Amino acid sequence: MSTAAPNHHHDHNHNHTHDHVCWGGGDAHSHQHRLDVENLSVSYREVLALENVTFHSECGRSIALIGPNGAGKSTLLKALAGLVPIGKGLVRWKGQRMEKSSHEIAYLPQRGDVDWQFPITVRGLVEMGRYPNLGLWKRYSQHDEEIVERALRAMELIDLQKRQISALSGGQQQRTFIARALAQEAHVLLLDEPFTGLDKPSQDTLHRLFRDLTREGRLLIASHHDLQTVPDIFDDVLLLKREQVAFGPVKEVFTPETIARAY
Repeated sequence: MSTAAPNHHHDHNHNHTHDHVCWGGGDAHSHQHRLDVENLSVSYREVLALENVTFHSECGRSIALIGPNGAGKSTLLKALAGLVPIGKGLVRWKGQRMEKSSHEIAYLPQRGDVDWQFPITVRGLVEMGRYPNLGLWKRYSQHDEEIVERALRAMELIDLQKRQISALSGGQQQRTFIARALAQEAHVLLLDEPFTGLDKPSQDTLHRLFRDLTREGRLLIASHHDLQTVPDIFDDVLLLKREQVAFGPVKEVFTPETIARAY
């Protein structure tokens, strides 16, 4: 069997009921790792920012959020992360209504919204992902150390772990963010424009790591504006224009007609 699968990342759409990665081992995987969004609406100061969003997905998929500026992509990510209140509708994760944020769901803001001058190393930032799991009195253990190590390795950051985050390139910063989410044992990664501002080699590396993460069994939902690269990176697409235009597999939904409706 050939190990090379250059552009056929969609062949990882296999049976998703297998036990997927959960590095801490705290979850017996008794539930299907499924995200259900039903008739979601969000308002800011009385203004409707997003309405009528309904979709379902599960770990082992990646979803592109596509739409013009102001379409509600960032709002949807923040609502799924529990960072903004939901006006109408509901979000369920593993069958449970999401009333508050969960360490299993990680939100990664746009890089421009982060203070990269903060004095901390790559490893220090990734270790911060463990704190939600530690609770108040638990000490940082060998187990925590191992998970941080795995996260650094997964994002190809071992050689950079002692570097200050201010000294990183854009692609390295993005990978450090993702590594922190992995250290947190997040199953769902919500990424706001992760590819924006990266040079071509950094984008290619991130494409590859995205595929690794979904194959490993995580659910990635990312706002994305480069329409050309959507079929290479993502399994599914959710087109937004303040309300849902279309949702489904890229091959079926990502057509010139639906793109025109969104823009």
